[in-house]
Amino acid sequence: MSQSERLDAIFTALADPTRRAILARLAEGEASVAELAEPFAMSQPAISKHLKMLERAGLVSSGVAAQRRPRRIEAAPLAEASGWLEEYRQLWERNYQRLDALLAEMKALEDRARKGKPQ
Repeated sequence: MSQSERLDAIFTALADPTRRAILARLAEGEASVAELAEPFAMSQPAISKHLKMLERAGLVSSGVAAQRRPRRIEAAPLAEASGWLEEYRQLWERNYQRLDALLAEMKALEDRARKGKPQ
């Protein structure tokens, strides 16, 4: 899977508030499907569909503990998405710095022009 495809899968998975809530819960520790379904007004099969999307994006993995298959959050895909976003944050930060410099220069020119005029 290419980086573009991985990012598409990650951002698609993160676009849904239920999936983000599942990730928030898993950030606290492993949980079974039944435990993840508790706070939602939806069936376990519906939660399982959300989990499958999160698993396809690599955001969640499942383990085996006796009869349970606990799910856990995976940090690497979130780090990849964060890194991609960081590149654009830096780009916009540089643009804002140039804009700030231009505005400061314009204000300095305006201040000099005012000082040169009689009041």
